[in-house]
Amino acid sequence: MPTPEQSSPRSPLRAAHRPTRVLACVLCQQRKSVDPEEDDTNDSDKSNEHDKSRFGVREAVFRKTWEEHYDGGSQTLLFGARKFDVKVSTLHPSQVEIFRLWQIYLDNVNPLLKVTHTPTLQARIIDAAADVGNIPPTLEALMFSIYCLAILSLSEEECRTLFGSSRDDLLKGYQFACQQALLNCEVLHPRSLSPILSVAIRIALRMGIHSESSYSRCTILEGEMRRRLWWSLVLFDNRICEMADYKATNLLPTWDCKIPLNVNDFDLQPEMKSRPATHGNPSEALFAVVRSEVGNFTRRSSFHLDFTNPALKTVAKENPLPAAGSLPAFERMIEEKYFASCNPENPLHFMTIWTTRGQLAKNRLLDHYARYSSVPQTETQRDAVVSHALRMIECDTKLMNSPLTKGYHWFLLLHFPLPAYFHIAQDLKRRPTAGHAERSWTVLNDNYAARFGAMKKMNPFFENLARILLQAWKAREAVPRDHDKPLEPPYIVSDVRSKMGQGPSRQAGNTEHSTSASTATMNDSSMSTFIDIGGYGVPYGLEEPGFFDTGYPSTHPTMDLDLDQPVWASVDWYSLQGRGW
Repeated sequence: MPTPEQSSPRSPLRAAHRPTRVLACVLCQQRKSVDPEEDDTNDSDKSNEHDKSRFGVREAVFRKTWEEHYDGGSQTLLFGARKFDVKVSTLHPSQVEIFRLWQIYLDNVNPLLKVTHTPTLQARIIDAAADVGNIPPTLEALMFSIYCLAILSLSEEECRTLFGSSRDDLLKGYQFACQQALLNCEVLHPRSLSPILSVAIRIALRMGIHSESSYSRCTILEGEMRRRLWWSLVLFDNRICEMADYKATNLLPTWDCKIPLNVNDFDLQPEMKSRPATHGNPSEALFAVVRSEVGNFTRRSSFHLDFTNPALKTVAKENPLPAAGSLPAFERMIEEKYFASCNPENPLHFMTIWTTRGQLAKNRLLDHYARYSSVPQTETQRDAVVSHALRMIECDTKLMNSPLTKGYHWFLLLHFPLPAYFHIAQDLKRRPTAGHAERSWTVLNDNYAARFGAMKKMNPFFENLARILLQAWKAREAVPRDHDKPLEPPYIVSDVRSKMGQGPSRQAGNTEHSTSASTATMNDSSMSTFIDIGGYGVPYGLEEPGFFDTGYPSTHPTMDLDLDQPVWASVDWYSLQGRGW
């Protein structure tokens, strides 16, 4: 590894040895010094050709000077200046570990994203691993990003067993190497203004991968990979926008990129001239295809546009929605088209089924908010929306508790069902003895055990979530009851009180409300909280202010959540970065 004494070509230690950079204005002044009479001459016999020649020379001088001035300098915009003179090829793992990380990526990450084409990329990685000193910069950056994602998908125990190092150390090392590799690629070349404005989405828009009209220039394989990449980017962008600024999303009806084909990677070959037939049965791209199908429905739905960009509802009407725009009909179509032939024992199929069902339940929740924001609601309508919130949490609990999804927890940790928690807690506070109250506490209890049961470190988010839950239980305790039958709090309440220093804790298995007792005894690394990815800290920019937003406007009339706003607003979310909670 490089040492601090090794400085980069851009470091202060070497700055003194570089020739002084001369700005264009200085060069002009030097020309004036050589020919002092040039400024004073106004001879009319100067030809236009001479003027054009001088202008051309001056323009060239300006261009050359700016290019020298910014040569690589703009690379520091995202990653900072190089701290060491790094030879990136020395940062690769051994050949055996390269292939091991590649296989982990194929098992845990690729099935969900499908933004790399396995047959073609694997051949390039095999060649690269044989000669790491001569890997093209772009491929090298991709390889280090694959190492990072592979490690991100593993637990602490798995990292120590497979690689003999802690997960934290491995991630830091490969992330540093990935940054250096990206710097070598000059991803922020000064002439590329749009990448500086938006590193991912704007690059994609600039490439035209959002528009089908640009695909006429592409091969079948390239076109399909561009579609997969666009949908992966825009869905990730939408999730981040839900947590920060819901109106900034690009999940809108203003582009026409088709959803990816339901085909395996080996069905796509570089020499193909026509698109392959889609599979009647689930392919290895199932998760990416179904997510895109749901996203395509969502981006043109009124319940989504009401929150993001109501002015685009007219544009959305120009393209009819699948299943006539009906959420129930769309859900039936998804179940029949994709899930009917799925095998629930297959990890990818299981992940796809329950992630999609949870997302559809969330869509129903948002649809309810959009429909009933300005009208009084009946008890039946209130019960219906609670059922959608409960469905969201039940799907999440299935995913978190299943051993089939162990390799996919990196994805699940980004999708904590916070809107459902808020809605259920608020409803329990208002209607503590409603018919669904017992079921609500059971569902919350089970999900809490799966998400937070093994959490040992307190953090500001948990404290404020705990306040909401305790407010709901306090309303239940205030209801008159027979004193001969003491009200025993569920595990979620007793454990929250214990962590908050308000009372003793009970094990999850000691309460009749918990059906997930076994989750409390699972390894801590597999019981990471929704934001503590194995102790590495806050990922993907989730440290941004607003990460803990509900995913839709909290000022919406139907939300009306008593979140003790001053307390939430006072939390310094930036201070959470890197704390590993």
